[in-house]
Amino acid sequence: MTNQYNKIFNKFKGNSEELIPILQNVQEELGYLSEESMASIAKFLRIPKSKVFGVATFYAQFRFKPKGKNHIMLCRGTACHVKGAPRILEEIENNLGIKEGETSADLEYSIESVACIGACSLAPCITVNEKVHADLTPQKIENLFKKKN
Repeated sequence: MTNQYNKIFNKFKGNSEELIPILQNVQEELGYLSEESMASIAKFLRIPKSKVFGVATFYAQFRFKPKGKNHIMLCRGTACHVKGAPRILEEIENNLGIKEGETSADLEYSIESVACIGACSLAPCITVNEKVHADLTPQKIENLFKKKN
């Protein structure tokens, strides 16, 4: 168990039923769940690594790659979809040189699709680090990201 995780583990008793809260805390602290972190969790809880990996991969809330400094969430809700979200995603991917679910090698950008960001009247829209960009067009995306690849 490394010192990096002690700060998190000190909040818990080490019972196996604490697995999900520990996973959440580690992800909140590190930004994602690395193989090393999940192995440390397994050791701390005295459970098989396969159980930690199984639980972590079951829930959509957990990520296994670091988020980019600029985390893009593309809304795929009905209003955004109908108003062009697939084309907006394609334009973002073309401009950044990464695909949905990926993080750029320099850790500058990551792209994630979400069911809804709750801004239906602004469709199609994305958030970049929680700032909403609304009524998007391919041209607006190009201006926003200025061809990074």
